[in-house]
Amino acid sequence: MKKILAIGNSFSEDATKYIHQLAADGGIDTKVVNLYIGGCSLERHWENIEKDKHDYQYQQDGTITERYVSVAEAISEENWDFIVTQQASHDSGWADTYEPFLGNIVDFLKKNAPDAEIILHETWAYEIGSGHNAFPRYHRNQAEMYARLSACYNDMAAKYGLRLIPCGKVLQAIRGTEPFNVQSGGMSLCRDGFHMSYLYGRFLLACVWTKFLLGLDPAGISYIPASVGVKEIADKNKIDFMKQFVSEMQM
Repeated sequence: MKKILAIGNSFSEDATKYIHQLAADGGIDTKVVNLYIGGCSLERHWENIEKDKHDYQYQQDGTITERYVSVAEAISEENWDFIVTQQASHDSGWADTYEPFLGNIVDFLKKNAPDAEIILHETWAYEIGSGHNAFPRYHRNQAEMYARLSACYNDMAAKYGLRLIPCGKVLQAIRGTEPFNVQSGGMSLCRDGFHMSYLYGRFLLACVWTKFLLGLDPAGISYIPASVGVKEIADKNKIDFMKQFVSEMQM
């Protein structure tokens, strides 16, 4: 069994929703836990670790629970293969928001989970026209936001010798294809201008994580998530397109 722990927020909630199901279809058993606090930044993660705050909602294999834990408690319950963390989306393009918090978190994880690989999750730029109140920090420009956050994440990954799950890179690239090019009438992969759509956006991220962490080729996986209400109907052609796109994407 492969064990994945994310110390994150709603963006890691989006990313981890379908990993367990995708991996199972590929023959790999997993335990995927997301520690959730909405909008949680690296600064707040570090404060929570220092004060051992039990403020994180425990989400397992894409399912929300009523359990609340601290980072230390979650770390101690398993011999994790991967521990993934990230910056909050609103601060992702600002280098001065990462330190000293990321460095402190990395030191803590190395000391308390020495067998786990520590990994960064590159988040993504908001949708064109997003109404997020932090979008003006990036001049309401998706390309600018992505360029800034990509530079920050890559710099931090290099600084600490960490691998980087390239979700922002993959999302930005697939936004340029016909099915998902919003400016040309394609489908947005965001449900509200910044979070991933419940079916397609979340499924795309799960493909990236399973390929990156578990070595599974999404093109060879048959799993398709169920339709989400009447707004997101599972279209096999779009799902297959995303699987193939991630399969061919250089990571």
